[in-house]
Amino acid sequence: MIIADIYAFVLGLVIGSFLNVCIYRLPRDLSVVRPSRSFCPACEHQIAWYDNIPVLSYLLLGRRCRHCHQPISGRYAMVELLTALLFLMIVVALGPTAMAAKLCVLCALLVGLVFTDLESLILPDEFTLGGTVIGLIFAWFVPVDDIIAHLMLTIAGFRPGPQWASVAESVTGAVVPAGLLALGGLLFEKIRHKEGLGLGDVKMMAMLGAFLGLRATLLTLVLGSVAGSVIGIIYIYVAKKDAATYELPFGAFLGFAGIVVALAGAPVIHWYWGLL
Repeated sequence: MIIADIYAFVLGLVIGSFLNVCIYRLPRDLSVVRPSRSFCPACEHQIAWYDNIPVLSYLLLGRRCRHCHQPISGRYAMVELLTALLFLMIVVALGPTAMAAKLCVLCALLVGLVFTDLESLILPDEFTLGGTVIGLIFAWFVPVDDIIAHLMLTIAGFRPGPQWASVAESVTGAVVPAGLLALGGLLFEKIRHKEGLGLGDVKMMAMLGAFLGLRATLLTLVLGSVAGSVIGIIYIYVAKKDAATYELPFGAFLGFAGIVVALAGAPVIHWYWGLL
């Protein structure tokens, strides 16, 4: 198990390094495979492999580019370390299982979305739509922890097998919350005559639902909305922003909420469902 934990941590560092490439390049419509080697955003000099070791190179270089000596954003080390710690937590809790692999993929996607939204106010389709497809595929191999679609199909007279039932939960989780969020954004636009919600947030909800199912995704939406409202109001007040024009990175709050729900939301969902 210790070997699996170490492997998970190292893999998380490597995936985090690739996420940094995506976070920088995708909003700028740059390829994530060409050039294959990373480059300094300031001087565009290609980074040697020994200067691109996750976290370690950042510290050894004194947080500066070796060539132009411009500061390197702390986001790079933060993304790598956060991804590694999430992978480690998941594998320690679940072992090297298919469910652990699924949650690691979901958390990696969410880390990428959170930091891309914070930095560029963009939620790339490569993460959201691509992640939705991956979540639907995972549903065939790893059961989605939900019962809503299964109940609806049973009432309608269908008796799906475990794999099809899991896919149905994944589809329901993807469609319903995304539809509700899109409807809310449309109503806001009709009433206030301005866009209040980006389509990227809707796609992100679909991705979350494909992985987590309906109940967990609705819990994510609630937690993300509350956190976004409270923290957003505090930030606007402290930073003296114009509340009418400030664009809140809502996807970042959804991403953090999604990580919390993916790792610790099941007991809350089952407790609440038991009260109904």
